[in-house]
Amino acid sequence: MYLLLNLMRRREPDEEFMKIALEEARRAAQLGEVPIGAVLVKEKKILAKDHNRCVELSDPTAHAEILVLRKGGRVLKNYRLNQTDLYVTAEPCLMCASAMLHARISRLVFGAWGKKFGAVESTFRLFEKEGLNHQIEVRGGILEKKCSDLLRNFFKKKREQ
Repeated sequence: MYLLLNLMRRREPDEEFMKIALEEARRAAQLGEVPIGAVLVKEKKILAKDHNRCVELSDPTAHAEILVLRKGGRVLKNYRLNQTDLYVTAEPCLMCASAMLHARISRLVFGAWGKKFGAVESTFRLFEKEGLNHQIEVRGGILEKKCSDLLRNFFKKKREQ
């Protein structure tokens, strides 16, 4: 019973923070960016939130996850983001997953699986490589349908244009 209550308490904040990441992803879509949003949390408090800005900043590294990790580092005055949770609407790519390892985040929670570029559970499975000096707890599929639908609809509209 205790374990079930603990899991229920844990799921609720995951969904609430993912909803905030989805708001960021919708902002990205409105700006013509790939609709991915991210939120960095420590002790249930938001340190940073953002969305993809590659087009806006003319920067291929301006993924939501990277922007949020940078902001989080400034807030904490440390490039190590120990004991933080990162919420992302889509499974991170290799660049972002690698940055998470370097930042030492504790937990990654994502929505949609990335069949082409997903570096955590779908395609590359980076966090499972032997010899890594840091482990990240992963939980995928949170509000998966909403996250997937947002991406699917964005690319469908792009193809129609």
